[in-house]
Amino acid sequence: MGKYEKDAKDLLQFIGGKENISAVTHCATRMRFVLNDPKKADEEKIGDIPTVKGMFTNAGQFQVIIGNDVPVFYNEFVQVSGIEGVSKEAAKSAAKQNQHPVQRVITVLAEIFTPLLPAIIVGGLILGFRNILEAVPMGWLDGQTITEASQFWNAVNSFLWLPGEAIFHFLPVGITWSIARKMGATEILGIVLGITLVSPQLLNAYAVNGTSAAEIAADWSWNFGFFTVDKIGYQAQVIPAMLAGFLLVYLERFFRKHIPEAVSMIFVPFFSLLPTILAAHIILGPIGWRIGTLISSVVNAGLTSSFSWLFGGIFGALYSPLVITGLHHTTLAIDSQLIADFGSTNLWPMICLSNIAQGAAVAAVVYLHRGNKKEEQVSVPSVISAWLGVTEPAMFGINLKYTYPFIAAMIGSGIAGLFVTLFKVRALSIGVGGLPGILAIRPEDYLMFAIGMLIAIVVPFVLTMFFRRAGIFNKLDRVGEQMTPELSDYDTPREKQVLDMFSPLKGTVHPLKEAKDPVFAEGMMGQGVVIDPAEGKLYAPFDGQVSLLFPTKHAIGLVSNSGTEVLIHIGIDTVQLDGKYFEAKVAQGDNVTKG
Repeated sequence: MGKYEKDAKDLLQFIGGKENISAVTHCATRMRFVLNDPKKADEEKIGDIPTVKGMFTNAGQFQVIIGNDVPVFYNEFVQVSGIEGVSKEAAKSAAKQNQHPVQRVITVLAEIFTPLLPAIIVGGLILGFRNILEAVPMGWLDGQTITEASQFWNAVNSFLWLPGEAIFHFLPVGITWSIARKMGATEILGIVLGITLVSPQLLNAYAVNGTSAAEIAADWSWNFGFFTVDKIGYQAQVIPAMLAGFLLVYLERFFRKHIPEAVSMIFVPFFSLLPTILAAHIILGPIGWRIGTLISSVVNAGLTSSFSWLFGGIFGALYSPLVITGLHHTTLAIDSQLIADFGSTNLWPMICLSNIAQGAAVAAVVYLHRGNKKEEQVSVPSVISAWLGVTEPAMFGINLKYTYPFIAAMIGSGIAGLFVTLFKVRALSIGVGGLPGILAIRPEDYLMFAIGMLIAIVVPFVLTMFFRRAGIFNKLDRVGEQMTPELSDYDTPREKQVLDMFSPLKGTVHPLKEAKDPVFAEGMMGQGVVIDPAEGKLYAPFDGQVSLLFPTKHAIGLVSNSGTEVLIHIGIDTVQLDGKYFEAKVAQGDNVTKG
């Protein structure tokens, strides 16, 4: 009988049996199930299985925490269940069946736009640089722009339009390709479809508003005798391209099922592509254009109304939580539509400021935890990353872990968003968030945006330090403060005994369950906390006596004057050091004083 055979059989039974499992895989510590009916899982009984340390549901997966032995448990589970495991990607794909419609939409948007981000970022930088060259009068050039004063930079500016146009004007090509790629259709058909939406034979989307209906009817239409179709391009348009891309995918899937394989190479592409192109120009394009215009008009109206400051403050504060949920991917499409309709966007400046605010909060944590070399390996790169527009390392690595920096960043971002909205700051392009985002801002808005950047740095930095010192939104980082109230947040006391205990180390406090040693993590040695030390000095947490000092000096036992026993254990498996690197300042039986 295997080590975990009984527990594996119990888990199989309580999870609803083999027939309830659509897919199963595992990661470093967890079994990851995709269940046909999540309601059949008896969480109470699963939680009673000795090997199981917890469970939760995320992104359509029912995850059961096993611990470091999960590979062994997984192999025995596969044997007793007769279910072959799948790859993590296959499990994620299967998990989509358990996502509600909003989650599925967000997932699809993320999968469409993520492959396009490198090009969009480069395009944003290029257009931002071109703004400086051609649109900013320079005092040291007698009020001329750089392109007006220099033939060389005028040529550079003209040359840079090539990649800028390729990225943004031909964005529909990237969208239709990405949809075909992600949904398993023929990628080259997606590319061809995108090209038909931005062909030079069509009236450029940017020129539509300046062209009368009579001109379009006379010069920009296909006349089929009994009906006409406008020859309108969809440069930089997002929704028409998405609608066309999805139609192509579903038509290809349909015809692959119904056309014999012997002739599928000829007829599947033909019957998939041509009807999609026709529908894109007759139905989907005009409808998508109107939908996109409506969305961008509503957003633009909200950010230019008399209540714009309120809208800006709320969006600025809530953008970071949107990143956590994945909803922020929707803003990319809205930004693109705003630029296509109005020539600029008032949403992107607030997104840039939110990135800056998250980085500033981490910078405050770096300052507060200075000397913690281990944490700096995560925190310092996170600051740089956030200030260059990628906030996930900052949020998930530092700010969400401590909570109070994340809230400080939200408040700072909200104030900064309110400010730039009040002064009607707009961006001419999208691309790199964070500090380089100023390159995308309209030249006349540089000063106001710079002030917004300053707000997004100073306010989160100051609030992070204040929240930590005052203990507001802060339960894990109370260095040097009384720890007793927090102990109940981590583990339920076995005895109702209160001890005023102060931090024995400078460092960061974590729940005991985060200890890497299961003996401590599971509370077998009693309640407690884990501290990541910032320096190698241990102080007495209360007045008392040294009851035990191990010969290896890696652990010390203390008894308070009120009789409470406490064990302080330094590191994991440090007994093997046999006392090396440790220096004791006390001996067994010595009295100690707090601090």
